[in-house]
Amino acid sequence: MHTLYRNLLGGREGAIGIAILAALLFAVFPLLLDAFRLNLVGKYLTYAFVALGLVMCWGYGGILSLGQGIFFGLGGYCMAMFLKLEASTPEATKIQSTPGIPDFMDWNQLTALPWFWEPFKSFAFTLVAIPLVPVLLALLIGVAMFKRRVGEVYFAIVTQAIALILSVLIIGQQGLTGGVNGITDLQTLLGWDIRTDSARTTLYFVNAGLLIGCILLARGLLSSKLGKLLMAMRDKEERVRFSGYDVANFKTFTFCIAAAFSAIGGAMFTLQVGFMSPSFVGIVPSIEMVIYAAVGGRLSLLGAVYGTLVVNFAKSYFSEAFPQLWLFLMGGLFIAVVMLFPNGLAGVYERYVRPRLVRRAPRPRVEPPSTRPHAESTRPANTASNATLPGETA
Repeated sequence: MHTLYRNLLGGREGAIGIAILAALLFAVFPLLLDAFRLNLVGKYLTYAFVALGLVMCWGYGGILSLGQGIFFGLGGYCMAMFLKLEASTPEATKIQSTPGIPDFMDWNQLTALPWFWEPFKSFAFTLVAIPLVPVLLALLIGVAMFKRRVGEVYFAIVTQAIALILSVLIIGQQGLTGGVNGITDLQTLLGWDIRTDSARTTLYFVNAGLLIGCILLARGLLSSKLGKLLMAMRDKEERVRFSGYDVANFKTFTFCIAAAFSAIGGAMFTLQVGFMSPSFVGIVPSIEMVIYAAVGGRLSLLGAVYGTLVVNFAKSYFSEAFPQLWLFLMGGLFIAVVMLFPNGLAGVYERYVRPRLVRRAPRPRVEPPSTRPHAESTRPANTASNATLPGETA
């Protein structure tokens, strides 16, 4: 139990950090924010799933991916496909030329549901497909790239190119994917109206619970031997390879875990917001997701969550208060963080806050040494205090 506690929570200090985040998400925000703002925070938290994966890939493994929007979008589209099919019953679409298919397919003169849409009529299949489809794509990319020892810079460029290709493909296949508008008008989940304030509040709590679960999973992985190997590969990859470890397999595994986290975030985004479009798949959102991890601290899981919240809160505030200047203010914020705090918010905590907390913490009282010299040696050797239990060695 002690090992599990240490790996999942990071000891006493890690447990306190997770407890503070949980209190913020489950108590403070719901009490202080109205339904609209709370749903907005829920949308921000969906991006935090991507930031968690980037901490594992980039911070610990040295794998900078500029295409995490790919997996975020795939997870979101999987959920959106199920919701759209549920909303496209023959009764609800009886005014269409072809009832029973999504409206954008009817507008593009499709007369039958495409074959790859058919399995998404099942909610169980959708739940499996949300992480599985992005993981399979990440596995394909990882094997193709890492087995050939593609360098970090080239890997970042390739993932960025894949994000661009996928967004263009989604936009181009309008009859199959909804095109530039995406999949919209999502109404119910298994008959439950997800457009109401109460439903969105419930989804917020589900979202927060999944995020805490992903933090615990990621912390458990990074506290294990995998985390040590990732850091070793980041700093001295050749030395790890010469030690007999297959570096490509470890990198691919970590990349797949990050893809699964991103996909969960994308699926929750679709539920929270009610649509999914290719604007969340391309280059710009992928780079923004890297910024979330950089602002929070690319070596801190909790920092990634706080970084995501801070950047998006600032984005909302600046866009509302300074609609003509907010892009410049956001750019200045990013430059200031990179220049002044290269390790992000987590670095600020480690450098300025934590040392003060340690100095203020009460030190354990040290008992003075006994004034009776050789007190232990004066005892007889055959007393009960020196006896050993069965199975022990003297």
